[in-house]
Amino acid sequence: MQIVRELGGYTLGRSDLVRRAMSKKKAAVMEKERRNFVYGNPEEGVPGCIANGIDEKVANKIYDEMIDFAKYAFNKSHAAAYAVVSYQTAYLKYYYPVEFMAALMTSCIENPSKVSEYIMNCRQMGIEILPPDVNKSIGYFSVEGSSIRYGLTAIKGIGKPVMEAIEEARKDGPFLSLQDFLERISGRDINKRNVENLIKSGALDGLGGTRRQFMMIYLQVMEDVSREHKNSITGQMSLFDLVGEEEKKVFQVQLPNVGEYTKEMKLAFEKEVLGVYISGHPLEEYEERWRKNITATTADFQPDEDTGFPHVRDGEKVICGGMITDKTIKYTKTNKVMAFLTLEDLVGTVEVVVFPRDYERNMGLIEADAKVFIRGRVSAEDEKASKLICEKIISFDDSPREVWIQFQDKASYERQVHGLYENLKESDGKDQVVIYLRREKALKRLPASRSVSADEALLGRLRALYGEENVKVVEKSIENLAGMN
Repeated sequence: MQIVRELGGYTLGRSDLVRRAMSKKKAAVMEKERRNFVYGNPEEGVPGCIANGIDEKVANKIYDEMIDFAKYAFNKSHAAAYAVVSYQTAYLKYYYPVEFMAALMTSCIENPSKVSEYIMNCRQMGIEILPPDVNKSIGYFSVEGSSIRYGLTAIKGIGKPVMEAIEEARKDGPFLSLQDFLERISGRDINKRNVENLIKSGALDGLGGTRRQFMMIYLQVMEDVSREHKNSITGQMSLFDLVGEEEKKVFQVQLPNVGEYTKEMKLAFEKEVLGVYISGHPLEEYEERWRKNITATTADFQPDEDTGFPHVRDGEKVICGGMITDKTIKYTKTNKVMAFLTLEDLVGTVEVVVFPRDYERNMGLIEADAKVFIRGRVSAEDEKASKLICEKIISFDDSPREVWIQFQDKASYERQVHGLYENLKESDGKDQVVIYLRREKALKRLPASRSVSADEALLGRLRALYGEENVKVVEKSIENLAGMN
């Protein structure tokens, strides 16, 4: 950067572009810059070496040395620096895992995709992620015992002023109820949308009610509190001023008897206001099946923060799995239908392009909330998220599974085989049943006519009859179905 600035008259910004081109071995860009460096480019404000009194051959020789230097020195200097950082982070992650992960998530608090990926890492490390809480959360991710508490500023619309208003209000003690919370923040820089997002995120769960109850009454409570606040400012009295604290509770808005939202609705609200799921994930019950079959996660399609390149390669064949969360239909010039999908897995999202021929083949599976595996080809772009070009879609329900049932020995199996077949008759599906005889160490795969649907109803019956430890489901790879071989 200093060479091109001193000799070629480059600006700081343009010299950084040269550095970037060299670091990524972009030959075409480097050759273009050679001409600018040696001969100048008046249109772009580059004087060039010759204009600065430097011989053409000397300038070209210097540029050749810069290119040779870039082949190894850039990598060498970064390898040394990264090695030091790697030692430091490895030490912190091993000895202070909770603090380390809290700091890591705080560093990318405005990037929900990264936060989602790190939340998944935390769960694999045995670190619990606690939801945001108006009584316990601070602005960023914080350590709470051996767990990590979600930061309030990670909630949509909850910026620094709102966070400061909540912190100021709770100096008088923890909030005790929705009414108490809204009364104490009245007159501060908090609006109805802020309160709604706090409810949806779970930040008010500790105030003695459900999210559904709070959503139904918060507007009325805010209006009552606001009216009382205005009356007190103007000196007007109301009935509340004439009764004691116990009597006041009778006149307060009561929580309706409506229960709680479904798990799916709670998760949808969390995704809406946090960008991630906290209390669970719609795909968590499919995690084993998902891991068994994918060859790339959606995170692999995102550019690496350091290199600018994704982990997947352009043109590479991969299988991704997840839930279709968005679908946009487009028509080509020849009036054929194609689609752009958003596929979400446990760590993020990826855009999937379905061209007309493949749309016709797979249109029955292209539905919102459908849980599918998509085999396709990677379409990569520099410093942008890569896309997946769809070739085949397979439903999660079509991924092969086996139900293994263990018997002590052959004699035990033969005594119970009639009852087993009667139970299997009540279930119809594509999952194969495998019998394992422990003493003989032998297995028998039942024919396709005995195949079942390995749902919880069937598994519950089988486990009740033969023991929890003797019935298990084995997820099989979909590679053959997806045609990856």
